[in-house]
Amino acid sequence: MDILGFDHPDDAYFFLEQDVWCRPLADGSMEVGVTSFGIHLSGDFYMCRPKPLGTELSQGQTVAVAELSKSVVAIRTPVSGRVVEANPLLEDTPELVHREPYGRGWLVRIAPTRWDEDLARLVHGDALVAAATVRMRLEDLE
Repeated sequence: MDILGFDHPDDAYFFLEQDVWCRPLADGSMEVGVTSFGIHLSGDFYMCRPKPLGTELSQGQTVAVAELSKSVVAIRTPVSGRVVEANPLLEDTPELVHREPYGRGWLVRIAPTRWDEDLARLVHGDALVAAATVRMRLEDLE
């Protein structure tokens, strides 16, 4: 779904305040990445270092650190759980994060531990257009 020129896949859940997304996978894990709007705000990725496998995280905690053209930023997780996989492609090609944010540019896969609780802060489906529009317009004003 296109919202103000930014892609928002229908199968993803969005943690808009942190500009990250997650997507349920067939094995029960959640794929996590940065939204196309978050990439617009941050710029190109030159390095992305996810948390180690086995790291337990709560929603909103740092799941990865990224080096951008002029800064280093913490990327927050949209979902609580344990890191079960880091994207192996990012070691050699971190630019996949900004080139294919909803495809090969995912950051980590997490085994969720509090999905029902985390859903309260995620946006998906019909509510996404209004919420994402407000988020993007607020950022433009800052």
